[in-house]
Amino acid sequence: AYNATAPTPVTNAEFARTLAHVLHRPALLALPAGLLRLGFGEMAELLLISQRVLPQRALDAGFRFQYVHLEAALRAILQR
Repeated sequence: AYNATAPTPVTNAEFARTLAHVLHRPALLALPAGLLRLGFGEMAELLLISQRVLPQRALDAGFRFQYVHLEAALRAILQR
């Protein structure tokens, strides 16, 4: 089994800031956990928990990522 993740993981907050930067828009403010739980109930935990996963097996096998950093990947995706 292989983890399908980039070799440079980011937090949700970093993802939101980078996406906002690439789109030339302000980043949305984060919602407090209590408000998320109130609105989404138990499903809010999926938004709040974090897993720092690295694609170590893919890297050890010599896999080369086309985009190592999030900003470059987002720019390439959003140009299409």
